[in-house]
Amino acid sequence: MEHNFDLKWLAFEITPRCNLNCIHCRTNASMNLKDVLTYKNITDAVDEISKEFKPVIVLTGGEPLLREDVFDIADYIRSKGMRVGLATNGTLVDDKKAEKIKDHIDIVSLSIDGSNSTIHDNFRNIGGAFERTVNAARIFRKLGINFIVNSSFTKRNQNDIENTYKFAKSLGASAWYMFMIVPTGRGVNISNELISKEDYKKILKWHFYMELEEKDIFVRPTCAPEYYAVCDIEARKNSIDYKRRNLSFSTGGAKGCIAGQNIAFINYEGNVKPCSYFLRYAGNILQESFLDIWHNSKIFKDMRDFSSYNKKCAACRYIDVCGGCRARADAYYGDYLAIDPYCFL
Repeated sequence: MEHNFDLKWLAFEITPRCNLNCIHCRTNASMNLKDVLTYKNITDAVDEISKEFKPVIVLTGGEPLLREDVFDIADYIRSKGMRVGLATNGTLVDDKKAEKIKDHIDIVSLSIDGSNSTIHDNFRNIGGAFERTVNAARIFRKLGINFIVNSSFTKRNQNDIENTYKFAKSLGASAWYMFMIVPTGRGVNISNELISKEDYKKILKWHFYMELEEKDIFVRPTCAPEYYAVCDIEARKNSIDYKRRNLSFSTGGAKGCIAGQNIAFINYEGNVKPCSYFLRYAGNILQESFLDIWHNSKIFKDMRDFSSYNKKCAACRYIDVCGGCRARADAYYGDYLAIDPYCFL
């Protein structure tokens, strides 16, 4: 199979500040932290990237709306011919802010981790977060702003997965992403709450049959590369003509784990990683060029050399569509080339 390792999607963490205290936060974000990257640091990186690639750049945090120059950054990215996403918790959105989002942002993602306030606010560690995020969704819908919903799951809310999907759809989301948490940042503190391997398989199988029936919005598991094997196994077993759909702001959906292959992450200190959950840094944009890191760092090269993966993955028929979660392998075994601990193939 021929592989194209062009950068198609980049998450840029422009601030570590956040007004929530989510149990699974990869960044350990809080209002006590300070911004490190200046406007010029960020736009210099955008300049360089635009010379070779035109990825969707998602401004994230922390809570990106806490940066006063967030819309200036978005405008600069657009001026270089790239589309801009905004990953927000939605709690700071009002009509005025939403109008600015409509003028400066191409697509927005909201984080909703349950179908009611009890579940969501427990996950976000702040009372009232659910109502404010849902209000943001309603404002977006009223103004015709395209938004998606990201939902993260552990044992404490896994029984609400189907309800959360239905709730996201009822809000008018154009897509729903089901995140299987990788234990990084504050997520390490809830390692005992992570969904079991057995339940993980059942959830992916549920998602496959749900996706077959879902015609109105785009749905996709995230950090769950085995899903692509499940789709093939279930389709073959039951003679189902399964056709994968893609969101216009996605990376194409051709493979499970594309960390370091078609996506990357720059954290609030300028450190570059294959994805936001990855534990190790491949370099830093304050010390070297992003493109040099993308093309020449050992970590990124390893991510693209499937023969260097553990023996089971390297020999697996699904290596080209799954690949295993490299971040989860590192989090569990201290080796990003090890087998994904959730692998059931």
